[in-house]
Amino acid sequence: MPSRLIEDLHPDLQPLCREFLKRCQAAGLDILITCTYRSRAEQDQLYAQGRDGNTGARVTNARGGQSAHNFTLQGRPAARAFDIVPMVGGKPMWRATHPAWQQAGAIGMTLGLNWYGRPGAPFREYPHFELARG
Repeated sequence: MPSRLIEDLHPDLQPLCREFLKRCQAAGLDILITCTYRSRAEQDQLYAQGRDGNTGARVTNARGGQSAHNFTLQGRPAARAFDIVPMVGGKPMWRATHPAWQQAGAIGMTLGLNWYGRPGAPFREYPHFELARG
């Protein structure tokens, strides 16, 4: 099962994630982190979804080892990305047109995070926030 722990993020991303959550809360957003680190095997399972006869929609274009969620440092989880979902009335709001997504995305981008829900993203993935390459 993928991790939801902030401690499983890259050391450079941990304080940004905490600040992101703090700013979202200040803006009145209830944000749930759905994934920080996931193993290569978990990534491969997601990649198979919607392919090769597997049912469901495709949810990722990255195989195991290609995702920012799969990074490690010295053998320990150090994901360079986290996924979220806004909670509305205590329930996850997956509808991308809900304003909470744009609010959360704007907060993440002001912190220098790469948000894949932004216009012009290589592919649209609203839940995904990634540590900028640098």
